Amino acid sequence: MNKSIDDKMALLKYRHGEFDVIHDGQYVLCGISGKKIEISDIKYWSVDKQEAYVSPEFALEAYKKKTNTDK
Repeated sequence: MNKSIDDKMALLKYRHGEFDVIHDGQYVLCGISGKKIEISDIKYWSVDKQEAYVSPEFALEAYKKKTNTDK
């Protein structure tokens, strides 16, 4: 089965304040929820974990898991 060009996952290198496209695509997956995030909609990510998050709530959840805090 052929994937359309509109359904191709990108590979990114997350840096502080920006990211580099390693492999072209239209989306990445949220590191917590697994939901698709369009490249143009990426606002939250972790440089250390090299993953993006669909919302600030998921970014906070990832941070809490990393630091083992529930507050």
